[in-house]
Amino acid sequence: MTLKQSLLAAAVLLAACVAFVLAAPARALNLVAAVGSLRVAEGQPYGHLPRQRYDLYRPPAETRPLGGWPLVVFFYGGAWNRGERADYRFVGETLARRGMLVMVADYRLHPQVHYPDFLRDCASATAFALKQATAWGADAQRVYLMGHSAGAYNAAMLALDERWLGATEHRPRELAGWIGLAGPYDFLPIKTPEVQAAFHHPNVPLDSQPIRHVQADGGVPGVPALLVAGAQDSRIDPVRNTRGLAIALRQAGTPVRLREYGRLTHETAVAALAWPLQGLAPVLDEVADFVRASEPVKALAAR
Repeated sequence: MTLKQSLLAAAVLLAACVAFVLAAPARALNLVAAVGSLRVAEGQPYGHLPRQRYDLYRPPAETRPLGGWPLVVFFYGGAWNRGERADYRFVGETLARRGMLVMVADYRLHPQVHYPDFLRDCASATAFALKQATAWGADAQRVYLMGHSAGAYNAAMLALDERWLGATEHRPRELAGWIGLAGPYDFLPIKTPEVQAAFHHPNVPLDSQPIRHVQADGGVPGVPALLVAGAQDSRIDPVRNTRGLAIALRQAGTPVRLREYGRLTHETAVAALAWPLQGLAPVLDEVADFVRASEPVKALAAR
């Protein structure tokens, strides 16, 4: 086989892999991720309700830094009415291989609950992670929230609106940062029927929007953020939501990294974390760099 033929065969194989992944993303990405699994806990409770469960992914013990691994609490998307932690095994496995301890948490969904109950669950999961961080081998000063789509909304609300973590006797300032992938942060009026139902349409609370909770805090920077979006996102307007929130955060003096990628869609903003699709955009590298470089807000505020 000539070099040209070999390259053509490789291109065809890659295209077939990508097509398979896009056709059945969770199944395909999790199949790849499960090889040499780093999952150390499955279906463990962070609360007493059936949906209040998490899986934990831990890097190899020999990679543990002196102060412990950074801990990422990940919330998946699904319009607040669908989603399972098992579908996002590839996120936990991939980030753990980059040196992060990862908690992938379930939370209650509509129609069982409405806004803001799913935020209360996410706050409970975060509070549990903050409490358990040291016992898990993590650095309790380096806890990050991360989410995709509706999960990015959940992470944003916990980082920006003190009501939710405050109800668990914690505060956003205990977080080292948060990461939003293709998140909805400014989406009124709600036009999607399934989302309308989750947010009490037509009586949607105005303070349900993350962008309404961006404010300067006496000169102290807010929780650092990494915001990622794709130009091909046809579900959530990346200009209004991701770019708009980034502008608001910067104006309030909050450290924020904005990353916009021309090849990403709504779905591949998170799927690009997995090995078969990492060539679409350096999302994994950006997340790893953000976690590696971000300092806890407490340290920033003490300067």
